[in-house]
Amino acid sequence: MLHGPNLNLLGTREQSIYCSQSLYSIDSAWTKLADDLAVEVDIRQSNSEGELVNWIQESGSGYQGIIINPAAYTHTSIAIRDAIAAVGLPTVEVHLSNIQQREPFRHHSHVAGVALGQISGLGPAGYLLALRGLHEHLSAQRKLKKPSAASRRQKSASR
Repeated sequence: MLHGPNLNLLGTREQSIYCSQSLYSIDSAWTKLADDLAVEVDIRQSNSEGELVNWIQESGSGYQGIIINPAAYTHTSIAIRDAIAAVGLPTVEVHLSNIQQREPFRHHSHVAGVALGQISGLGPAGYLLALRGLHEHLSAQRKLKKPSAASRRQKSASR
């Protein structure tokens, strides 16, 4: 999970828009769900675009997917969009508030075009939905890649 700029201020910053929960509280709920799903997660927050880009690039080795709330960089960062496209991992974009109901400059997401999906406007629950959704997606992908016993028999019989 990558948290973008100013999300470290959750719980004190514009609570009517973003929520009254702290980032720590959101991360704790997310970690509990990850434990329930038996998946390992890594949670990071940065106010720096370059640091987020570095973390996205690092995720290309050792990680199976990305969940990101790019925050204000959603609307401005082609670098974050390009890094996500470059690593090629399934990515879910999350926003606490509904960006389509906000100021017009917040309506466009550079990330959405390279993301598996976007969850917006559901508050902290959006993070949990993103983790569940990514987990389901990855599980389905693994099932598709795993040949059935019948197809293995067919392949070996045709040799």
